[in-house]
Amino acid sequence: MTRQFVKLTYEGPIATLTVARPDRLNALSPEVITELLDAVGDLAQHGPGLRCVVFTGEGKAFIAGADIAAMQGMTPAEAHEFAVRGHLLGSALEALPVPVIAAINGFALGGGCELALACDFAYASEKAKLGQPEVKLGVIPGFGGTQRLLRRVGVGLARELVYSAMIIDAQEALRIGLVNRVFPHDELLPKTYEMARTIAEMGPLAVAACKRVIREGEMMPLPHANKLEVEAFAGCFRSADQKEGMTAFLAKRPAVFTGG
Repeated sequence: MTRQFVKLTYEGPIATLTVARPDRLNALSPEVITELLDAVGDLAQHGPGLRCVVFTGEGKAFIAGADIAAMQGMTPAEAHEFAVRGHLLGSALEALPVPVIAAINGFALGGGCELALACDFAYASEKAKLGQPEVKLGVIPGFGGTQRLLRRVGVGLARELVYSAMIIDAQEALRIGLVNRVFPHDELLPKTYEMARTIAEMGPLAVAACKRVIREGEMMPLPHANKLEVEAFAGCFRSADQKEGMTAFLAKRPAVFTGG
């Protein structure tokens, strides 16, 4: 499909997914959700050459939230469909076999914060503002915020943020574990790409297995999650990447991984 509000670009093994609706602070209208779902579908089909995705926004915002003008007149059935598609997008980001890093360059509110939570981890500009302000509008988070937020920062902090509609700055987001690192604004993307390149140099099958085991294991009792890890660890020994990685280590040379 032709995308008006979403850009997807590639540089070597790294893809950049950008919401490009800066005049509306990248607000999530139904059309933007559709374009993001399409772009993430392209990423899922890209193949073994893709090693990491950077997800960001154009202009002053990452994603400032859902498009209130588009939501205001929704019927309950339309709101249900909108939330379902938002959840599909979050799940699609989580299901990508490569890590997705959110580069939060400004506002990440409501649905924007929720999509950042669906990424593997987040880096933030010192100018970033994050929060789930939906109750101020008479609704609740609808794209996974009540669930992913508590899994990221703990139930007590999640309740405080959601119940109060509190918007926090980047340093507070770092303190509570909502983002991993905070950088001066001009350094956010260079530092994010630096990490993306580091990940891209690792064994891609092993990174994909780590992502899957962490995601699935989070929802399991610990003994079951540990069993999942054992099976994934053993499975790595079927790969050419395992043989290359260990051979390269013993030969004291960089490994050349092919994803095979």
